[in-house]
Amino acid sequence: MGSSAIRERRRSGDRGRPVVIVAFDGCQLLDVIGPLEVFAGARAAQASRRAADPGYAPIVVGPGRGPVTGESGLAIVPAARLASIAAAKAPPIDTLIVAGGAGARRAAEDPAIVRAVARAAGKARRVASVCTGTFVLAAAGLADRKTVTTHWAYCDRLAAQYPAITVQRDPIFVRDGALWTSAGVTAGIDLALAMVEEDLGREVALLVARWLVVFVRRAGGQSQFSAQLAAATAARPSVRDLQAWIVEHPAEDLAVPALARRAAMSVRNFSRVFAAEIGVGPASYVERVRVETARRLLETTGRSIDEVARGAGFGTAESLRRAFARQVGLAPREYRARFGSRDPQPPATGVRT
Repeated sequence: MGSSAIRERRRSGDRGRPVVIVAFDGCQLLDVIGPLEVFAGARAAQASRRAADPGYAPIVVGPGRGPVTGESGLAIVPAARLASIAAAKAPPIDTLIVAGGAGARRAAEDPAIVRAVARAAGKARRVASVCTGTFVLAAAGLADRKTVTTHWAYCDRLAAQYPAITVQRDPIFVRDGALWTSAGVTAGIDLALAMVEEDLGREVALLVARWLVVFVRRAGGQSQFSAQLAAATAARPSVRDLQAWIVEHPAEDLAVPALARRAAMSVRNFSRVFAAEIGVGPASYVERVRVETARRLLETTGRSIDEVARGAGFGTAESLRRAFARQVGLAPREYRARFGSRDPQPPATGVRT
């Protein structure tokens, strides 16, 4: 199937927005399947609502005629070739998404693929990448003087290789005009849900998220890491247990002397062991956990800033604001305005006040 893929759908009465997802040998298949399921789910949601707007007509394309084999060894069969979709006479594209993975990083060094992506992007209303698909967009000149993100492990490499690009290392996804880029793997689902919400409204995005059993409000500015993921897991059982206890009890006395007593160590020895095992000092780890707790409360509840500060263990709103300035770069109220749920819920079980 060549450039006729979109035309055939249109002739059959399929008027959905053409979404083209570009896959390569060696790509991370969840970068392909995740967004594909979101757009297909949105189409099904529109049909179930009998909406006049059918939503999307997503297809997967590859650089050649045969199957594409992902990093995991699983093969998929694209509906069309990238070159045919990018041809001058091919129909317009609503959304072009480039998958990531080791194959994408190799594709960024293939002039034919890079040219085809650049041509396809010229026919698209918006262009996006998942994970290290950003490297392909960068190689095609589509990210010059733009702000982007990618998988956390490749941010430094991307910034060094393409100095004309501003790389944000923390967000799940970044939008700069018509260019959307996301962090690794599952972040492509968050990016696609955000596109659905912009195009079809929050109700449809929420319905799709429920079908997929994922969060709909893991918004772009949120961190790629939780405090637990950002820090190492201790090898010593006593320190590892203490890590978990801190996460479960953010409002307790978590001063270093209190933690040292709980670990049955001297303050000096505890601080040394904790930093060696975790990679950060105990005070820094506690602040990260408390900021993460506060973020969750701001996103999902209607509690006042003072209540959030107490529930997260900061004690005062001023302490919360200072920690947010250091860790997030936003004031708590601004963070809630950007990422808070429109239907605040009670806090999750285990969050103490």
